[in-house]
Amino acid sequence: MIHAILASTSTLHNQDYLEYLIPHLPRLYKNVSEVLFIPYARPGGISHAEYTAKAAAAFSKAGINIKGINEFDDPEKAVREAEGIFTGGGNTFLLVSELYRNKVMNVIKEVVKAGTPYMGTSAGTNIGGLSMQTTNDMPIVYPPSFQTLGLVPFNINPHYLDPNPNSEHKGETRETRIKEFHSLNSQPVIGLREGSWLEIGDNKVTLKGTLKARLFKKDQVPFEVETGTDLTDLN
Repeated sequence: MIHAILASTSTLHNQDYLEYLIPHLPRLYKNVSEVLFIPYARPGGISHAEYTAKAAAAFSKAGINIKGINEFDDPEKAVREAEGIFTGGGNTFLLVSELYRNKVMNVIKEVVKAGTPYMGTSAGTNIGGLSMQTTNDMPIVYPPSFQTLGLVPFNINPHYLDPNPNSEHKGETRETRIKEFHSLNSQPVIGLREGSWLEIGDNKVTLKGTLKARLFKKDQVPFEVETGTDLTDLN
């Protein structure tokens, strides 16, 4: 019943906000006139109202209206009555903390698994996995749980970056950090490069976009997966 797009990023280099995803919105949000936007991930610098307006401007290009969850007195009711949901990027710790504080994490999980179409970008994609523990973000707040929506049977690392062999930086790479995660956790991790996304529909999870993704499994050598790969049974 799940219909979702989980995208690595909202904005590609030299493109406008959501530009590369706009052509796919009418199919995801078929027969949806208004989408509920969740701006909770954005810490400072831009208000929830401003962030909602930015999302609304992008969605209008696909003929879809946006209304922010911040405009409702009852967030849980807003989620339950939403025709579609979009969760924007920002800080995953803040997003997860706010979703739990407003008592909507499990409600979103419930309605999306029942068929309400969902799109996430960046932090909004990170929460599509089993937990938020493979985020790249700073822990600026302490959420009550790292458990997230579990729309896919693995974890996601948005904005995945390959090691640069010419870099003089000797700190941890993304690959190193995901291996650290696997020293204490068992679920697979998909490293989503910029411009790639996971499409969930017809009981399948498929890698989309023009780039490969990096797949990490506990105690195994990481490997590349081609766009178009079926990841439904990844565990």
